[in-house]
Amino acid sequence: ETLPLDEEYRETVVHHHREYQKYAIDNGAYFAPVDEDEIERLQLMHGVFSVAFRGRLVFPPIQSPTRILDCGYGSASWAVDVAEQYPDCEVTAVDIYPYLPDELPANLDLQVDDLNRPTSFPREHFDLVHSRMMSGAIHANRWQNYIRDVFRILRPGGWCQLVEPYFNFQSDSGRLDDLGQHLTRWSQVYRETQEPYKNPRAGVDLGSWARAAGFVDVESRMLTLPLSGWSEDPRDREVGNANRPNIHRLLSSLAAYPFTQHASMTIDEVELLAARARNEADDPRLKKIYVCIGRKPASSRHHHRHADAHKGHHASSSKSDRHSDSRKRARH
Repeated sequence: ETLPLDEEYRETVVHHHREYQKYAIDNGAYFAPVDEDEIERLQLMHGVFSVAFRGRLVFPPIQSPTRILDCGYGSASWAVDVAEQYPDCEVTAVDIYPYLPDELPANLDLQVDDLNRPTSFPREHFDLVHSRMMSGAIHANRWQNYIRDVFRILRPGGWCQLVEPYFNFQSDSGRLDDLGQHLTRWSQVYRETQEPYKNPRAGVDLGSWARAAGFVDVESRMLTLPLSGWSEDPRDREVGNANRPNIHRLLSSLAAYPFTQHASMTIDEVELLAARARNEADDPRLKKIYVCIGRKPASSRHHHRHADAHKGHHASSSKSDRHSDSRKRARH
């Protein structure tokens, strides 16, 4: 069930000339900007994944999905592309901030909700639930229940597709002392300002969390993305060339608010660190990405056992929510 969009989700605040969603800042939900510059960066990042994944939007063996959910749609790039790829599929995308592109496919519905709260989607509803780059949004103590929610709203036989980064840049040699002091410092401060509220290492645990939630046929892989086009391998060089402008923007956009508010750095210190880290990112550096897929068993007995185990927790979590009516999602 949906409601008209509450204006509190549209309200923004400005920090150091960047625009942030007030609701996300006040609730510790998200510390990255929501302005046009960040939307452009998210579009660049989607392009990086398109190159890295060779144009594949959906990894599980799904032939003709009828309902797909995208969690944390950001710039809506993935949601738009998948809606165009499956024109007969009903695609729903949810984000905490109500960004609305100029044009949308007719089969795509954008909604607003805080995914740190228990899902309000009906059970056994989707063929695929896609979740990408959510480690900066999902609370650290929410992750396992978040994946249980994904399990609950998938139909038996449906799939999840999870993609998360690990913000610990590394050198091509794998040696920490080859990484560069400024990229090392940026990674350290980023992790310190995210923890314990967020889990920058969530990608590492996706596979084990998916199995614990009840998923089967779980596959989890770690991929490395070059930060720039330094590689002699043609494909890695193509990924790196696509990734370079994304990384250069990311080093500022993901740092401006948390580094100044939670690490006691001035904005000039943040920008200097980001600039020096950019120079090091043009050398042989890598970023880790974790990809995980899993299938909900077709067995109803297996499904109900996990669903019943989660039901008690779902009730207690809902009882503690500050705004009970917020479990109705908002529509643009």
